[in-house]
Amino acid sequence: MTGATDPFSASIIPFEVPEQMRAFAEKGVSQARETYAKFKDAAETHNGTVEAVFASASKGVSEYTAKLMEFAKANTTAHLDFAQELLGTKSPTDAFQLWTGHAKTQLETFQAQAKELVELTQRVAAETAEPIKAGASKLYNPAA
Repeated sequence: MTGATDPFSASIIPFEVPEQMRAFAEKGVSQARETYAKFKDAAETHNGTVEAVFASASKGVSEYTAKLMEFAKANTTAHLDFAQELLGTKSPTDAFQLWTGHAKTQLETFQAQAKELVELTQRVAAETAEPIKAGASKLYNPAA
């Protein structure tokens, strides 16, 4: 029952893409590939940057933690030594002098420790930011 009026029995009409349209499509595909390659390079660079930032931050946190433990040990030792000396005093005057001397020493120690922690924090922050700066300089050229 396939007659001449049956649309499904007709042969396929040959269709050719015009040359300009083909060139336009090929140019679009080529640009898409170039853009993808740039994006892929940027993503790989970004992944490396993120890894470097986390490695630097992790190292900095370890240093900071070690420094805190060092300070805690020194401060605990100083307080235990103070308590032992305080128990050995013979008079309230001696105890008061020992107490004020210890308080003054501990205040100076805490100030020095705080300064050291601030310097360590600043150094770690600068080291952690370095991979970000390097990655950004690769991606973005400064304006002239």
